[in-house]
Amino acid sequence: MKAAHMKSAAPIRRIHPIAGTIALLTIASFWLATVVAEIWGSAATITLVKTAIPWGFLLLVPALAATGGSGVALAQGGRSGLPARKRRRMAIIAANGILVLIPSALFLAARAGAGRFDTGFVLVQAIELVAGAVNITLLCLNLRDGIRMARGRKALPSG
Repeated sequence: MKAAHMKSAAPIRRIHPIAGTIALLTIASFWLATVVAEIWGSAATITLVKTAIPWGFLLLVPALAATGGSGVALAQGGRSGLPARKRRRMAIIAANGILVLIPSALFLAARAGAGRFDTGFVLVQAIELVAGAVNITLLCLNLRDGIRMARGRKALPSG
């Protein structure tokens, strides 16, 4: 029975790190593009970046869903240790994304598209950058812990 479960978990073990890496790199690219555009870009560059980010959700949202779903499947109900820490972080990442990052990105895209780089834009941009940095940090911690968990699995006997 255990060998059968290990075999059925193999595709999930491949999907999870790939989806997590895609999510992390997507969020990091949004954040970095925003910072670079804000520091060195023109209004047109900022508009391009801010209006492109919501289109990136078409990649990000499925990657995060696949990461979360495969993580739950791999954790097999683990309520302590690294799986529990990763689960708590994912809850924060999801809440931060749904409550702060997605609404901020949509607001900023609309404002940038209208050429409105006013105080509201700047304030929401600052909030978005902080929230994005939090999610990047939490995803990096989850990546680190996932690598630790994978190493631990390899050290276990295979029979």
